[in-house]
Amino acid sequence: MTILLICCFGTIFSQGKKPQGNVYVDNKGVMRWEKTKEEVYGFGVNYTVPFAHAYRNAKKMGVDPKQAIDNDVYHFTRLGFDLYRLHVWDTQISDEEGNLLENEYLDAFDYLLKKLKEHNINYVITPIAFWGDGWPEPDSDTPGFSHKYGKADCLTNPDAIKAQQNYLFQFLNHINPYTGVAYKNEPNVIAFEVSNEPHHRGKPEDVTKFVKGMVDAMKKAGTKKPFFYNMSHAVQFMDAYFKGGADGGTFQWYPTGLGYQRELSGNLLPNVNDYDMPFDDIIKKHNGAKLVYEFDAADVGKSYMYPAMARSFRTAGIQIATHFAYDPTFLASYNTEYNTHYMNLNYTPSKALALKICSEVFHNVPMYKEYGTYPDNNSFGNFKVDYKSDLAEYNSDEKFFYTNTTNSIPKDETKLKEIAGFGNSSVVKYDGVGAYFLDRISDGIWRLEVQPDAVWVSNPFGRNSFDKTVGVINWETHQMTINLQNLGTDFAIEAINDDNTFQTKTSGKAFSIRPGTYMLSKAGVKKTWKSNDIFKTNQLKDFYAPKTTVDKSYLKHEPILEIAEGSSLKIEVQYISPETPETIQVVGYSGNERFNIEMKKSNAYQYEAVIPTDKISIGYLNYNIIVKTGENYRTYPADRAGRPFEWDFYDSETYKVAVVPSTNPILLFDALEDSDLLVKEWRNNFKLVPTSNPKEAEYQMNIEKLFVVDEENLNSEPIYDYTFKHFVTDRIEGRREDLSSKKYIVLKGRALNDKPCKLQIAIVMDDGSSYGNVIEIGTETKDYRLSISDLKPVKTVTLPRPYPSFLPYYLEHNITDKLDINRIESIQFSIGPEVSFEERQASHGIGIISVTLN
Repeated sequence: MTILLICCFGTIFSQGKKPQGNVYVDNKGVMRWEKTKEEVYGFGVNYTVPFAHAYRNAKKMGVDPKQAIDNDVYHFTRLGFDLYRLHVWDTQISDEEGNLLENEYLDAFDYLLKKLKEHNINYVITPIAFWGDGWPEPDSDTPGFSHKYGKADCLTNPDAIKAQQNYLFQFLNHINPYTGVAYKNEPNVIAFEVSNEPHHRGKPEDVTKFVKGMVDAMKKAGTKKPFFYNMSHAVQFMDAYFKGGADGGTFQWYPTGLGYQRELSGNLLPNVNDYDMPFDDIIKKHNGAKLVYEFDAADVGKSYMYPAMARSFRTAGIQIATHFAYDPTFLASYNTEYNTHYMNLNYTPSKALALKICSEVFHNVPMYKEYGTYPDNNSFGNFKVDYKSDLAEYNSDEKFFYTNTTNSIPKDETKLKEIAGFGNSSVVKYDGVGAYFLDRISDGIWRLEVQPDAVWVSNPFGRNSFDKTVGVINWETHQMTINLQNLGTDFAIEAINDDNTFQTKTSGKAFSIRPGTYMLSKAGVKKTWKSNDIFKTNQLKDFYAPKTTVDKSYLKHEPILEIAEGSSLKIEVQYISPETPETIQVVGYSGNERFNIEMKKSNAYQYEAVIPTDKISIGYLNYNIIVKTGENYRTYPADRAGRPFEWDFYDSETYKVAVVPSTNPILLFDALEDSDLLVKEWRNNFKLVPTSNPKEAEYQMNIEKLFVVDEENLNSEPIYDYTFKHFVTDRIEGRREDLSSKKYIVLKGRALNDKPCKLQIAIVMDDGSSYGNVIEIGTETKDYRLSISDLKPVKTVTLPRPYPSFLPYYLEHNITDKLDINRIESIQFSIGPEVSFEERQASHGIGIISVTLN
């Protein structure tokens, strides 16, 4: 029986594949394993603990970097990663001449590579980063050549080039003391990417000479690995890179831009419709392979986009990819490393599960497989993505993964071997807010792993600090129900991870559960396993999660800005604390009506209450939220002990909601309050200027050129257009019932530069389609009206603008729906449509004070 069990583990639970010799690129541009000739597959993450901010702060926080690596690599295995990539901070492990320094950073990197190897996770290594070691902190005085020369000189200065060549030769010859193998010969190295994001300028022949010098230095070390070169930062040199000896190109994708400083809203699936590479014929001419070294839906807190990106990569012929970047768990409560990104199994469970699904995309979707155009490609193969449910899903015969509550039924429950999820499904119902994993070990025996709750308590994408907590972890007992025929009812549950003493019993199919690893056994099935048996590349008992980090109370609530008279008001609150609240009350007034309503728990850490219509009148509705714990009270938004009606409670701040007649205009944009929220390409002559009216401002946008030459994409066709947009869902939330009664879009503002400006204004619906028209804005400040009945289908510009810049400017789609004002998500403004040929080269300007629906 024991032998059979081990065999079962070896077949059902293989984690990745061991390398089969070196990798080579065949004459069709496909990476293959030397021994088997099989196509190389791989998906994973970038992860930075051995260097820079992560390593430095591990030491400051008393965290052992190697233990942190152990913990996070375990999570990599649970997420199905079999690939890793990192741009090595050469500035920390080299001197000015490019000599390799054997130090603590290189040692930590060697240790990480060893741990990855143990779990059959391969790697693409980028030896040169060009970065300083500071970000987001100031750089320190590091010894390396990059610190001396900087990126620009590293690409042109002969001494800097010589130092890089010396460094590459020594780096590849470095023997990892943990494996006893030099990097150049390491079986788990798929390829070397020469350097991170070189920004080449100048002549193609000089670029070829530079690339050839680097490739020759690496070849001199004796490696047989393929060499990749970053091509997306100057695509006009594509031929030059290959002439220099590159076997393939590396690319990245940030379809939602970078650095919005807050979470983006709205449907962003149109931004990832495809990964169009207009220069692909050049790559194919050189039989080049393609990999993605970085990608992310930056400033997006939801999960639905990632598998769609993976699909688009495979359709574009991308063979392997790594997300940027996985947050070390010990830093993730602060998200200080790269604040525009946020990814970690414990702190962003739904997003992390989306990456698990991405791995399946890269291992199951053939390269160049077409799935049509958005929105038809939202379902592809065994995968689907759904913006409205924030759901990504993989449903095959043996695997069922989902990032949020789903109504889908497993394809074939009798063949099901692995479940990973968040929320509820037909097979697992769970009222916690952490990820869970179910793996079938043998007939009637399953392994259950439950991660603790993750709760975001602040904006993770803003300016962050170790004094600002953005996410917390809470270990809580929750209810779970497992509905699997292979387990039946009244199955046994046994905790097996170290120090887990929790005991529970099933009642039918339901039970209480806490974070940890458990074995579930069908009634009557004998125990045939030991807790230290092999499970994939781990042991059955393995588990890691940070302990509870909730050391204070956190209340999160955003009041609705405005509602119409005759409406009720639903108030929603997130609250987490070391102690469970006894009550949470909404206390306030509207006109002469006062209310005191107890909130009801709707989900984990979520509470809601409804203020009825008869308590609301035109004017302002003011309220506080009061939390009672034991004999203590705390009032918000002041976040102070006590209650607002007590004599010594001196903070009179309240939440405030405007209550207006339904005939009032619906405000979509107010320059004074919303100009920082515009989604736009930055220009240095935009500014917010007060008008002569109190509490009013004009956002002035001077566009000197509609088309600006892109130094990274010099061969692109010029598009004479400047478009920006504003998400309006927060503005209209309390006025949705009034939308259909509005007849006009009204812009208050003027044209700048003493000449009229043609401006296209469009409503963007929740499917990404746009309906607009052009109006001429004069130089006089006044209301300019555009009839909604005159709106017609117009092009949607992909905003935020994606990076790299060669990606499509306009959304291609198969949407045939008509305009429905009730589905508005954003408003798009374009200077370019109907601008005459003569005016294309001229400057244009617009000053906007407000935009309303009237």
